[in-house]
Amino acid sequence: MTHWYEGPLAAFDTETTGVDVEEDRIVSAALVVQDTTGGRVRVTRWLVNPGVPVPAGATEIHGLTDDHLQRNGRWPAPVVEEIARALAEQCAAGRPLVVMNAPFDLTLLDRELKRHRASSLAGYLQNAPLCVLDPRVLDKHLDRYRKGRRTLTDLCELYGVALDGAHDAAADAAASLELVRAVARRFSSRLERLTPAELHTLQAVWHAAQARGLQAWFAKNGTAEAVDPAWPLRPDLPAAA
Repeated sequence: MTHWYEGPLAAFDTETTGVDVEEDRIVSAALVVQDTTGGRVRVTRWLVNPGVPVPAGATEIHGLTDDHLQRNGRWPAPVVEEIARALAEQCAAGRPLVVMNAPFDLTLLDRELKRHRASSLAGYLQNAPLCVLDPRVLDKHLDRYRKGRRTLTDLCELYGVALDGAHDAAADAAASLELVRAVARRFSSRLERLTPAELHTLQAVWHAAQARGLQAWFAKNGTAEAVDPAWPLRPDLPAAA
């Protein structure tokens, strides 16, 4: 019997100008598709000239400079539409979409679609149900009392997943895909009877609980930072009066 985590998966990742999903921009993105564990990986890459300066701190992380993006990147409008259509195709084909820290990448894509296409991610998905697997949420729920950070690099090291070229969108997407397979194998007794669609619903509940716990910790330590409980996509901010 083949379990869902041994079958078809797709993975999506972005590199950006920063960490503000409302204001920052995509500078590169990748979609990785694999039909079976250990099977051939198909990769689609996008490079974007965001039309705004790339902060030095962001360049230090992903290595993409203003000069490189202006010379080699494409304008955002056609790229974000291609990305949205590619994700919609995966959803329509029934492939679960692996996204590490999904509320960041998917929300940022949604805002880029609003900015450049006057549309939304939901508008491109239409009747194709979004089915997301987020290795960060899964690991945090399944091994909630483990100490230590849960970045992609940390989780790949913990689960024995190769991550070659961290902060390259294609490398991060491929590692996230393998990470979901590794997490599911380790916790197969708890996950194998669940479908990806059921897991999608559960992760929204788990993430909300995780956000409440983190918010309580911030409050206890006098930190004013707010934690958004929404998953896998953050709602639009209310329009200013």
